[in-house]
This record gives sequence, C-alpha cells and structure tokens, in this order.
Amino acid sequence: MYNKGLIKLFAFLFGIVSIYQLSYTFISSKIENEAATYAASKISESEKDFASKREALEIKYLDSIGSESVFGFTSYNEAKKKELNKGLDLKGGINVTLQIKIKDILLGLANNTKNPVFLKSLKDADEASKSSDKTYVDLFFDAFDANKGDTKLASPDIFFTKSLSEEIKSLDASDEEVKSIIRKKIDESVESAFEVLRERIDGFGVTQPNIQREGTSGRILVELPGAKDKARAQELLSSTAQLEFWETYPKNDPNVMQFINAANEKLRSLVDTKTATAEDTESKPESEIDSLLSDVTQDSLDVANQVNPLGDLIKGIPNSFAIAEFAIQDTAKVNEYLNMPEIKRLIPNAIQHVKFVWERPSKGSEVVGLFALKGNRDNTPKMSGDVVSAARAQFDQFNRPAVGMDMNVKGAKQWQKFTSEVNLNQTGIAVVLDNRVYTAPGCSVVGGISGGSTEISGDFTITETKDIANVLRAGKLPARADIIQSEVVGPSLGHESINSGLMSFLIAMALVLLWMVFYYGKAGVAADIALLLNILLIFGVLVSLDAVLTLPGIAGIVLTIGMSVDANVLIFERIKEELAKGKGQSLAISDGFGNALSSILDANITTGLTAIILFIFGSGPIKGFATTLLIGIATSLFTAIFVTRLFIEGYTGGKGKVLDFCTGLTRNLFKNLSINFLKKRKIAYIISGGLIVVALFSLLTTGLQQGVDFVGGRTYQVRFDQSVNTSEISSNLTEVFGSGTNVKTFGEDNQIMITTSYKVDSEDIAVDEEIQEKLFTSLQSLLPSGLTIEEFNNGGTEDVSIGILKSKKVGPTIADDIKKNAVWAILGSLFVVFLYILFRFRKWQFSLGAVVAVFHDVLLVLGVFSLLGKVMPFNMEIDQAFIAAILTVIGYSLNDTVVVFDRIREIVKERGWSSGDNVGLALNSTLSRTLNTSLTTLVVLLAIFIFGGESLRGFMFAMIIGVIVGTYSSLFIATPVMFDTLKKRIQAGKEDVVVEDKE
Repeated sequence: MYNKGLIKLFAFLFGIVSIYQLSYTFISSKIENEAATYAASKISESEKDFASKREALEIKYLDSIGSESVFGFTSYNEAKKKELNKGLDLKGGINVTLQIKIKDILLGLANNTKNPVFLKSLKDADEASKSSDKTYVDLFFDAFDANKGDTKLASPDIFFTKSLSEEIKSLDASDEEVKSIIRKKIDESVESAFEVLRERIDGFGVTQPNIQREGTSGRILVELPGAKDKARAQELLSSTAQLEFWETYPKNDPNVMQFINAANEKLRSLVDTKTATAEDTESKPESEIDSLLSDVTQDSLDVANQVNPLGDLIKGIPNSFAIAEFAIQDTAKVNEYLNMPEIKRLIPNAIQHVKFVWERPSKGSEVVGLFALKGNRDNTPKMSGDVVSAARAQFDQFNRPAVGMDMNVKGAKQWQKFTSEVNLNQTGIAVVLDNRVYTAPGCSVVGGISGGSTEISGDFTITETKDIANVLRAGKLPARADIIQSEVVGPSLGHESINSGLMSFLIAMALVLLWMVFYYGKAGVAADIALLLNILLIFGVLVSLDAVLTLPGIAGIVLTIGMSVDANVLIFERIKEELAKGKGQSLAISDGFGNALSSILDANITTGLTAIILFIFGSGPIKGFATTLLIGIATSLFTAIFVTRLFIEGYTGGKGKVLDFCTGLTRNLFKNLSINFLKKRKIAYIISGGLIVVALFSLLTTGLQQGVDFVGGRTYQVRFDQSVNTSEISSNLTEVFGSGTNVKTFGEDNQIMITTSYKVDSEDIAVDEEIQEKLFTSLQSLLPSGLTIEEFNNGGTEDVSIGILKSKKVGPTIADDIKKNAVWAILGSLFVVFLYILFRFRKWQFSLGAVVAVFHDVLLVLGVFSLLGKVMPFNMEIDQAFIAAILTVIGYSLNDTVVVFDRIREIVKERGWSSGDNVGLALNSTLSRTLNTSLTTLVVLLAIFIFGGESLRGFMFAMIIGVIVGTYSSLFIATPVMFDTLKKRIQAGKEDVVVEDKE
C-alpha cells in the first residue's frame, strides 16, 4: 500500500479532531453532573417539590460558573453550544410542524375580496390540497385558470389593490406577471413568519433549538429539546405576531423613579414574610416564557437578606430610554416583583397605565434593559405594525447598518404625528414585537417625520438589520400558523432511551469485538481496533456537522458496526483464498485487499443510495438514522480499507510474524463447500411463491396497522404505577372519543399506547387540551390519588414517571404527504439501485435478479407484519420508522446480492459459463462471508431489539426479518432469477458466454 505515512497522519489527525470535538460533550456533561450533585446535597428529598427546587438550583449553579474557564480552552457556556446534539427521543422536548395558512395570505393580499371567481378558486384549492403534492398557491392558480373566464388576477377587486399598487402597475398586467408577484409576496410572508418564530424560540431558553423551512410548502419545522410545557409552546408558536410602536417615558422620569423606589421599599418587608405559594405563581405574567423549561416558583427566602430586593438587581443605567439594566437571569424575578398586587398599587396616578417591557438582549450580552412604556386604559400602542408597507436593511449617513421603513398613507400621517410628539416630549419610540423592545430611538426632527419613510439606526450588525427588516415587514402575521404535527417526549422517557440505547450499543460492540477475535484470531484484533476508531470518527463527524443524534441514529451506528465487520470479513476471506492458492503472505494480503475492494464499494454504494433516499424523504429521527448511516458508510470504508491494512501490514512486516486469519476452531469452517444452490432453485421458487401468496392474502384481507404517521390522529404513551387492563380502558375511552380509539399495552403491563382520531381535523390548541382533560378524567381511577392534571400531562419529569410520557399529533394532510413520500422513497430506491446494478454489471439480468429479490424481501416483511401485527407483544404499526426499516432491508439485501454477483462476475470471467457450474462455485465461495456477516448483523440487531427500548422493537423486528429473508433471497432468488434469464439468452445465442467486466 502506497502513502502509508500520509494515511497514518490523516487517521491520527482525524482521530484527534474527533476527540477534540467530543471533548465539549464530556465537559458539559461533567459540569452538569456536578451541578446535579450540588443541588442534591443542598435540597433533601424530604422537602416538598424537591425536584423542582433542585432543578432551579442546578440552573443557578450553571449560570454562576457558566463563563469560568475549563481546562484553559473553553467554558461551560461554550461547551454547551458545541456539545453533541441529542434528539427529542433522547433528551425529551417538543417537535412541532407549523403550516402557515397561505389561503389567509391570499385573502389579505386581495383585501378580503368577495369576488366569486376568487372565492371559488380558493374553495377548489382547499379540496385539491387534500390529494395533491402541489403547493397551495399553485393549486389556487390552477383553479383560477379553470374558473376565471374573463376575470383577471389584476382586477381591482382581486389583486390590483392599493397595497400592491407598487408591484402591480396597471390593470393590463398579465396573469403570469401577477402570479410571479404573488409568489414573491407569499415567500416574503413565510420568511417573515420564520424570523418571528426564530426570535420567539430564542426566548424559550432551550439549548440547541432547531427551526427550518420545508421548501416552498409554507411549513416550518420547530424542535425544542428540553422544553416541557407543550400547551405553552404551542400557544407561543402558533399565535400571530404583533408588531407595535409605543412611546417610552423620558429618561429619569420622576414618576417612574418614584415608583421604583417605592417598590423597593415595599419589597423589603414583603420578601421577609411572603412565601412562594400557588397564588404567587398565578401572579406571574402569562407572557413570560422562562418557565417553559421549568415551572419552578421563585423561592423568596434566597433574597430575604437583601437590603434592596429590587435595587440590588440593577446592573446599570443605560444611555437608551430604558429605565435600568438587569442580568438576564434575573428577569423572571423582576417580573414577579413588578406584578405583585401590593407593588402594582404603588404606581402613581400620573403613570397608572405604565407598561414594563424588556428589550431584546443583544448577542453575547449578559444584561438586558427594562423599558417603561406609555400605556392607556385599553392597553393599546400608539401605532400597530399593520401600517408598515415595506422594510429593508440599508446603511445610514455614517455608513452604519440601519433599517429603512415605509408606511402606507394612513400610517404616514400617524407616524408624523407620533414622531412630532416624541420630539416634543423628548421621549423614545419603542419598536415592540412579541412583547420585546427591538430598538427605541428618539426623534430629532421638529414637527415629526413626514412621508411615511424613516430610518431606524442603532448598534446593529448587518445581519441584525436584515432580521429586523424581516420582522418589520411581518408586523402582525397575515396568516395564522396551524400546528399540523407535534410530538412531545418527556425527559424521563428521554433518559430511559439514552440508557437503553447505550446498553444496546455496548452489548452489540462487545459481541462483535469478541466474535472477530474468535473467528479471525490476531487479524480480528486489527479489525477491532479499526472498528473502535470507526465509532470514534462517526461521533466526531456528527458533532462537527452539528447533526442530531436520535435513538434510530444509535441504531444506525450499531448497524454500521455490522457493515464495518462485513468489509473486514470480505477482506479476510479473500486473503484466506489467496493464501490457499499458495501465495506468500505479503502478496496474499495485497491481492486480498485488492480483490475485495470492488465488492466492498458496490455493497456500500447500494446501501448508501438507499440511505440518501431515506434522508431526502424522511424527517426527524428517521433523517437522523439516515445521517448516521451515511457517515458510518464513509468512515467504515476508510477504516476497513486503510486502517485495518495498516495494522495487518505493520504486524506482518516484522520477521517471523505470521497471520493465519483464523483460529483453531474456525480454520476449516465453511471450507470446500459444494452445495448445488441452482439445483434447488425450483424448490426455492415454490417455497417463496407460497410465502408470497400467504403474505399477499393477509395484506389484502387483514391489512397493516397504520400508525398516525399515515392516517393522522393523536397518540399518547401513558404510564401507571400498577398493571392495568387495556380492554377496560379501551371500552371507557371508546365511549369518550368514539370508535376510532385504540388502546394497547406498550412494553410493560403498566404502560399503554392510546391512539385516537377524535377531532383529528381540528388544529385548535383547545382540542389538545380537551383531549388531555378527558384522558385524565377517564383514567383518574387508575392513577395515584392526589395526582393533578398538570402532573399527569407532564408525566415525563425526572421525579414523576406517571402520566403522559410521550404524545404525538399528525394532521390528515401531513399524514397523506408522509404516506406518499414513503411510497416514493421505496419505489425511488428500487429504481436507483436497478440503474446502478445495470451500470456495474452491464446486463439487465443482474438488475432483474436483484430487484426481484428485493420485492420478495419487502413483501415477506410486510406479510409478517400483517400476520403477526395483533399477536406480537410490541408495537408493529406501520410508520416512518418502519419505512426506514424497509429501506434498510432493501439496502442490506442488495448489499448481500451485489457481493454474490461480484464474485459470479469474477469467476465466470476467469473460467467461463460452464453451463452455470461456475455460478454455483461462486455462491459457495461467498457462503462463508454471507453467513458470517448475516450472523454478526443479526447479533447486533438482536442486541438492539432486546435492550434498545420499546420504541425501537418494531423497527428492529422488521430489520431482523429483513436480514434473514435478505440472506436467503441473495442465494435462492436473486442468483437463480439472474441465472434463468441469462441462461435462456446464452442458449439462444443472444449473450456472450463470458460475463465481462468493462470497468
């Protein structure tokens, strides 16, 4: 092997970088464990609500040491940002898919027109959207073209309105021109919604949140790892954003200062005697989102010794119109103080309608300003954001980043009056979005700013001006955001998933490492070292790419172990063959690696193609599975082809060092086999044909249990403190929710999975609350006495593992899309692989054999799930995870088939067709590798199946069945089909007797 030094250097650097990337994860975990230990030592379990108090103390501890140096190169805050991202199924949290209502945007752009053609087109688009993959705006345009007659989109009662007059210049504008303008406006509205949601998420306080647009569909995916309060998150995410312009009080306004001083004096007596009760919690403002992660009430005892409870929290007096600056972590406490009834009564009459609002903290800042805004009896702003017609990022006269803003005619008049008053009163204009002050400039123009165009300048970066411009353009969102899919995973379930995933991973690793040493001796040790490096590289790449590790992702990594073993098995078996031919050890190793390379690449490329399709069509945890699988394929190729060879050649390079690539027990295993597979092909056809008939009969009569991913609905994973009778629960819940309700045991007999289609078409948050309330009422007799509905709904807390541990909602529209994507993913993978095999082997008979075998495998897996779906003691519903399993089965089956075909091509090229005898020889020569790899992979999958947790059992069961039938089909279906079709053409003189490799 050439360039050994370069490969050693690359492997060393790759490993070091991976260790460095993972070090942040270890550091953050270590410090969090120290925080948990500290909290446990300070708060006894005997205290009431000890878990919440411990959590609050942990947060306080982490805040206090967050910026301290750790090991001289990082801090906890920095390490937390760079640690390995864990998905919701491992960390707990909330996953929401929002659908921006494009219909509402169209109505808004048309000024809520009553034009009959427009309204009918909307109605037709609504109906078409139920069964079409097109975007809503395209469906609307299609419907309009079919309905329009003489009506044009540029009609005065449709889109030729004042608000669009600058874009649509005249009544003569063509429909195509208007369509382009409308698409642009809709994209701007969705982008604005995206920016608004991102700002809201920043206020959640969760680490490593994820928000992304899904193409041009108007859908926005939001993931909040660690968030707990589903209802609150849904309300904050789906409510329309409100842009407002308020007038601030002047700097050092005497009435405001009087109130702050009076509040501080009053708090001196209150904090000594007032305890944190439920009433105090209710006094907190509902808009505060600090409690999203923790519903901890503020314990006033820790401020009892302060001389100035409010004053001591002030960190400075800003130069802006803010009245004071506070540490970001103290904002919740300040809010609590200001909202106490006793404090509110101290507000002077002159400012009785004052409104206190925090500014949006700037990036990297540890303090935030508090503004006092001039309110009124109706609590309405001076101006609302609906008057803003355009906004853009620009530069001011000093070449500093600024924001330009234009208003409509009505807004221009209001703006001049407003800015005139601000100039006269020496106050500021607070630009407020989602109850956060973005900026609060003053106005130096006497008489106010006329024309409706103005510029907002401040301490902005270019990126911030772009974001603010997006926010200003949004104002109050022109459309509501409906939650069409959501998933909530409790933290205790996430913790259990980590434990079970780690357990399955370690057991699978140990079994594979031991097997390689048992079967290949010292060569197995080299493979094991390469395998361990492979795992390190996978995690290092995951962190480097900022990818998310999910439970299926762990399954993907464990499956990669099997694939890595497969590559080493291929290499070692070829080396053994070369040694058997009498070649010297050095030449045999070189030829073995060279001869195995083609099979390794073909096998991994076919698996990689299915993983790419899975990545494209999958979402959430399934995309995580595909990501780790793709990374694993790349790292497995590197470690098997290069690293293993480095160790083997390094060992055998010394004098007298010999590697047998076997042990005493395995030396003659699978040696000199001469099974006539082709002679048994007719029996195999009959057996497979019979199994397929049974599978098809079951699929046509019994069908498959489709999960909510494919039919829509809601599921709830509920745990009790005792065993429960699912029949009784099902009967009770059917009376409440109707016949579409299903209850089954999920894992242990004290845990159930409830599925209901009750009000599945409704996207109202109130319906979710209604269902949870009815669930609690119906199940209350089986729950511990004293358990509240809040505790039931948040059953996934660390100290309480009773109640709803996980919930999921899928609307019918997105369920239909998921089902279509699943079908396209399977068909697409078959088509792509057919083309690849045709390209590699140059004969369609090979492609036909491979695809027939894959169809055979998929049908049998589906048949097993149909036959055993209601019998097996674990969940066997068809969902996105199952589709991932099917695609993995396709990849594995093709992996096995391609290795066999590769050997057939090689032997037939050397020895000729020989009436097919050499095809049988090729099958026997690969049997050792086929069985070795299959058994190793099965052991890995069984480890995950047994120890990987309940949510993975159906997924793993599908893959176990797939590996078994995939191994069978590569020997008894794929090769015989190829042989029969190719034999007929050879006998007819239409094919050469030698299968050529033209690569």
